[in-house]
Amino acid sequence: MVKFSKELEAQLIPEWKDAFVNYWQLKKNVKKIKLSRKPADQAQEKTDFGFSIFDPIRWVSKKIFTRFHNNGDKSEIIQVKQFFERLDEELNKVNQFYKNKEREFLERGGILNKQLQILLELKQVLHERRRKSIQSRSDSGILSRSNSSTVRSSDYSESAMEFTQTPLETSQSGDMIAALERNGVNFIGSATRTKTKKGKPKMAMRIDIPATTPTRTITAVTSMLWEDLVNNPKKEGPGDFINRKKIQCAEKMIRGAFVELYRGLGLLKTYSSLNMVAFTKILKKFDKVSNQQASGSYLKVVKRSHFISSDKVVRLGDEVETIFTKQFANNDRKRAMKFLRPQHHKESHVITFLVGLFTGCFVTLFSVYAILAHLCGMFDTNQAGYMETVYPVFSMFALLSLHMFLYGCNLFMWKSTRINYNFIFEFSPSTALKYRDVFLICTSFMTTVVGAMVIHLLLRSKGFSPSQVDAIPGTLLLIFTILLILPFNVFYRSSRYYFIRVIRNIICSPFYKVLMVDFFMADQLTSQIPLLRHIESTACYFLAGSFKTHQFETCKSGKLYRELAYVISFSPYYWRAMQCARRWFDEGDVNHLANLGKYVSAMVAAGARITFARQPTQLWQVMVIATSSIATVYQLYWDFVKDWGLLNPKSKNLWLRDELILKNKSIYYLSIALNLVLRLAWVETIMRFNVRMVNSRLLDFFLASLEIFRRGHWNFYRLENEHLNNVGKFMAVKTVPLPFREMDSDD
Repeated sequence: MVKFSKELEAQLIPEWKDAFVNYWQLKKNVKKIKLSRKPADQAQEKTDFGFSIFDPIRWVSKKIFTRFHNNGDKSEIIQVKQFFERLDEELNKVNQFYKNKEREFLERGGILNKQLQILLELKQVLHERRRKSIQSRSDSGILSRSNSSTVRSSDYSESAMEFTQTPLETSQSGDMIAALERNGVNFIGSATRTKTKKGKPKMAMRIDIPATTPTRTITAVTSMLWEDLVNNPKKEGPGDFINRKKIQCAEKMIRGAFVELYRGLGLLKTYSSLNMVAFTKILKKFDKVSNQQASGSYLKVVKRSHFISSDKVVRLGDEVETIFTKQFANNDRKRAMKFLRPQHHKESHVITFLVGLFTGCFVTLFSVYAILAHLCGMFDTNQAGYMETVYPVFSMFALLSLHMFLYGCNLFMWKSTRINYNFIFEFSPSTALKYRDVFLICTSFMTTVVGAMVIHLLLRSKGFSPSQVDAIPGTLLLIFTILLILPFNVFYRSSRYYFIRVIRNIICSPFYKVLMVDFFMADQLTSQIPLLRHIESTACYFLAGSFKTHQFETCKSGKLYRELAYVISFSPYYWRAMQCARRWFDEGDVNHLANLGKYVSAMVAAGARITFARQPTQLWQVMVIATSSIATVYQLYWDFVKDWGLLNPKSKNLWLRDELILKNKSIYYLSIALNLVLRLAWVETIMRFNVRMVNSRLLDFFLASLEIFRRGHWNFYRLENEHLNNVGKFMAVKTVPLPFREMDSDD
């Protein structure tokens, strides 16, 4: 049977951990009472204390004069007093936290009700406008198609009828501005202000949609102009189209806000029930140790406490279910529950079996490949062509697979330490990859790659034409590319498409609003510059037909190649710098500008190293040492202080931070030393090891692997620090931005 302390730790909400009853400290208090009791006291009869928890001193004084007279008994009295004082503190803490969260969710529910009411009114207005427009066109003999949807509306109040009279018509230029605002280009314009008859400000009908994409901006404006050309420009078609699209976007935002509100209410109910069980368990432990029956009296008070007696959260949850079912699920409760209570996929043993199977296949195939390559002498200097053909493609797959394997290890560690990575990255729990899924992708991926390497080597050793055999790596790359963009719902389609969207967001920086997952993935790309270089050389190798002619210098000489080397080496740092600039623009935090400087220094250092590799002069050697040293110091400071939150001289944990998830502090010191060593891998470009060409390739692969390992190591502590920041703010639910702003008459 699992101990309750373990069960509580497994079920409590990580971000609210400090707000839960400190069951573990209360257990220590009970243990002290047990140690303070004398053996003779164990035989004393049981007595119901009959005390009031809000006056523990009076209760203790009474027991002092009625039962205890020696020093041993006084020690027990002190321990009992401390236990109930601590119990009172915990009860007050739980009550206060529950009240604050309850108030927060109730206020959020009221705001969402207002937002939904405005949304329904706007949909009614647009529906009426479309109906009148169609009717007027029919009367004038103009045939038009209508795809309007029926809008369900309820009775509107007098103030709502005033709202529907607000003019929505805009000019052609106004429609363009509306389209641009909807798709990410922000314009500051006059908002429509209305008042009720009583003169009170009401919710304005201006829609404030967050920035999306430049592609949608162009699409929206183009479609608007096309509709304007097809229809009569004097009609209201384009404006109606823009407003309808805005309302659809606003509806999606409000729906997401209701889902998050419902999730928060569920967490608060879990918080209430777990704390109630914790109080019950600890009081039973006290009764058992003290040989008394105090739990009954105290539990009556606990049950009368606000976090148990209040039913506001339950009623609000029922209201949210009803509203969501009616407005967003067409009265289909089953469909509504799919949004409000998404089902988590159970972990299958089949995945574990396949991971083991593919792991065994990979180890076997790799052993076969190593033996065959050694027997055929493929790693000799006279086989330079083989390395030029195989190395860029297969090392690219190997680096990617290594990164995926470390990400799977990250997921395993985050889950083991209760770091809520799904909440931090805003992943959907129903579709997010588990660590077993990542390991399955990684092992199957590498099994296929090593299998292709074995086939490639066997065909070459059998005397097949190199121009045919060397097409195998390119074919493999093409297959994996097709698999990535495959539209069918197989091979983790939701995750594949999510990955593509994130990469798109990164490449289009700073035109997208930057989310946690975006800059986290961009940081991964800064550690995969060798992989990007391999992609460039591989693409050139196959597009230029070098796999047929075996003229390997085609893609290694010329001005274009040199420029591409700089572009590829700079791109990940540039994207990350642009994300920092966008975050500074959105949030106004100067720390983002300081972070931008870190990536600029990395770009300068990377450029100096590439130039030194081509012009190994003493001047460029000095430049590499200077720029790389500055960038390394900058990066180390940011790693330890900003990203990991360590090196705090005032911390209760020497040079770490106050809160640590890992219990063994020495792991943090070892991680600091390891990160320092791996950050200094650039020293190899200065030392210029004298190795043969083949060994040079292997050395490059080894150094690239070390950087990926450093990144995987960095990932855990980066998310640990982010999680602890959320814990400090008690953030367990997303705050979804809402489309309608509330303004007073003076705005």
